[in-house]
Amino acid sequence: MNSLMGTPRLCMNGPFVHDFLGSETEAIPLYRLALDAGLDDRRRPQALIQLASSLHNVGEFEAAIEVLEDVEENDVTGDAHRAFLALALFDAGQPDQALRVALEALATTLPHYRRAVIGNAAELLPSR
Repeated sequence: MNSLMGTPRLCMNGPFVHDFLGSETEAIPLYRLALDAGLDDRRRPQALIQLASSLHNVGEFEAAIEVLEDVEENDVTGDAHRAFLALALFDAGQPDQALRVALEALATTLPHYRRAVIGNAAELLPSR
């Protein structure tokens, strides 16, 4: 790691700024650098989601999907990765899979209809 970047946590400042300014293309390699530097378990999911969001915003939908498929629910980001995964799937031309991911994420919040929503989501057929 470049000594000018400091700790892995400080490595996240650069891509945050670029994202804020709408410069996702510049943020992407900086997110990867921060991830390679060894972020802790609390910051790693955030960096992965934000990397995927930047990839999505520059039209790299498949790359965003690949990143998001490895993110797990955690106490910092919850199921946010599934929302971003649904968006990336939709824009990648997979609306049925996007709806399935979104419904499965929503189902976890439903006290009375969880099983029905999960069952219906599982039965979605691919778009033609």
